[in-house]
Amino acid sequence: MSVRRHHPRTRQNRVLRLLDRLEREPRQDPLIDALGAGIRSLPLGRGRDVLHGTWLGHPVHPLLVQVPIGSWLSAAILDLRKGRPREAGLLVGVGLAAAVPAALTGAVDWAELRRPQMRVGLVHAVSNTAAVGLYTASLACRLTGRGRAGRTLGFLGLAAVGAGGMLGGHLAYRQAAGANHAEAVPHVVGDRWHRIGAVDDFPPGRPVRRSVDDVPVLVVRETGGAIHALADRCSHLAGPLSEGTVSDGCVRCPWHGSVFRLSDGLNVQGPAIAPQPAFDTRVTEGQVEVRLRHHEVKDEEHEEKDADGGEPDRHLSEASHEHIN
Repeated sequence: MSVRRHHPRTRQNRVLRLLDRLEREPRQDPLIDALGAGIRSLPLGRGRDVLHGTWLGHPVHPLLVQVPIGSWLSAAILDLRKGRPREAGLLVGVGLAAAVPAALTGAVDWAELRRPQMRVGLVHAVSNTAAVGLYTASLACRLTGRGRAGRTLGFLGLAAVGAGGMLGGHLAYRQAAGANHAEAVPHVVGDRWHRIGAVDDFPPGRPVRRSVDDVPVLVVRETGGAIHALADRCSHLAGPLSEGTVSDGCVRCPWHGSVFRLSDGLNVQGPAIAPQPAFDTRVTEGQVEVRLRHHEVKDEEHEEKDADGGEPDRHLSEASHEHIN
């Protein structure tokens, strides 16, 4: 009995094959390195976290791009009717103005991605830049009375921004750029106490990696005795926090520099836009145990002694407060 090895309907389509090749294409890497270094060196200060969307809980870029795309699509509809050229020109101008902050937030996010993501993101940016150029020329034609040329350039710009949107979708949904890479932890870890080792297995001030229900967990024992535990894989791009640096009650991801508070996993510095799942800790008969913390539990309940006789660790060092303030 013979088995057909490749069914024609299950083969990857041509667009996905091209995108896979783009992810592996190294020829644009020198340009990526130069652009990425330049963006990361911009003196944005705390404004960088604002552009990442740390305050919002998800990236700002997908929100901002709705304005230029919506404006240009609306202008195209009016151009098809040819009855309201002034309104169409106004929409083109609104889209151009909104493209500036959208591009800035996208660039800041792009500079903190993995190499394959940056390769796709660069072409995404080139496509959108071409769209901005075409719409700029379209607006100039409209303002000088060359309406037909303005409409033609507008349609070409819409095609370019559509291609850029397709690449942006590939980045977000295929490559998981901007996604919370720690979101699955509460759905995987069992809701019970897990024993992870003896107290002496955790040297003070040194990050240690353990596993709970196959989920990597970062454990840090402070010099004062308090023990903190967070999901180990950074919510930004799954970097190993246990290989990062611990300072002032926080841990810094070794990959892109996101900083999380050890006491509760709060993301106090981007590019991470989501906190780390945190664990309650206790010591029972010299053994450290952890349990996933549920945010809906009231603070006063955390302070109570556990029914099993252990004392949950709720210590928050003054250094941690200083780091936040």
